[in-house]
Amino acid sequence: MATRIRENVQRVIVGKDEPINLAIIALLCRGHILVEDAPGIGKTTLAKALAQSLQCTFKRIQFTPDLMPTDVLGVNFYNQRTGDFQFRGGPIFSQMLLADEINRATPRTQSSLLEAMQERQATVDGETRPLPEPFLVMATQNPIEMEGTFPLPEAQLDRFMLRIRLGYPTPEEESDILLRFERDFEPPEIDAVIDAAELSEMQALVNQVLVDDAVRMYTSF
Repeated sequence: MATRIRENVQRVIVGKDEPINLAIIALLCRGHILVEDAPGIGKTTLAKALAQSLQCTFKRIQFTPDLMPTDVLGVNFYNQRTGDFQFRGGPIFSQMLLADEINRATPRTQSSLLEAMQERQATVDGETRPLPEPFLVMATQNPIEMEGTFPLPEAQLDRFMLRIRLGYPTPEEESDILLRFERDFEPPEIDAVIDAAELSEMQALVNQVLVDDAVRMYTSF
């Protein structure tokens, strides 16, 4: 199944075997992913292709300085028809969340993801609601042009299992990209290759991987 996901993503991403493999590893380990690199490398394309390969609910947030926590978590609004307050969930209540250019939002808005990424739940107005399973946050950021951005604090970075860098394409990969556009190339439609139930089964298998005592003791130092 992991091979099917990788091959599906590579329909729109030229090369980048290692970053794609790392993203799939984080996905199977129920970890969140931070993709950072220079503009135009394909960070958002990778995140969207990975999300579209899974038959899961998917939401995308374009982080900007004026984005508020309620735009992420949701809000309780007064329904005049029923005469009471109703909760309207934000994009955080999805199985796959793409936080695009996360460092462009203020620290207050960035912190709205902390509880969700760690405990897989969201609290709004004192009421805690569970998030759907599986749940994965894929965030992108540009670590070069920092003007007008808010660097992620250590507490936020700690929520990500992997930080992935795509890197500039090799001469061969760049030539392939140019040839695609010369031929009026249109990115193919990405169809889901596995559903949420299959993904949950794959994630459960990770817990059954045998860790030798020598490895376990080594990691404890």
